[in-house]
Amino acid sequence: MTLSEETRKQIDSIVASDRVVLFMKGNRHMPQCGFSATVVQILDTLVPDYTTVDVLAAPEIRDGVKEYSSWPTVPQLYVDGTFIGGCDIVREMYTSGELQQTLGTEAPAAHG
Repeated sequence: MTLSEETRKQIDSIVASDRVVLFMKGNRHMPQCGFSATVVQILDTLVPDYTTVDVLAAPEIRDGVKEYSSWPTVPQLYVDGTFIGGCDIVREMYTSGELQQTLGTEAPAAHG
């Protein structure tokens, strides 16, 4: 499927609407797949507010976001307009502390 200009603009607008945007199956309070639930759990520990987009409610977004990011699966996390990755990448980044750096949620270094 080719990403239409209209859908591309819609996704651009969504990605630009918040600092942290998650395209997922379901929503933050009721994820519809385990991978989406995992990313929500990680984000919930790091940031109080972020935008979720239920791709199940919008087939053109579900198909379009995969082409938009050149990434074949959902969930997809964007931070500051940049595609970060899917569930496995988010989990790896969280474990390594890289996600906390990206989000600016690192604990301040102890000075002494």
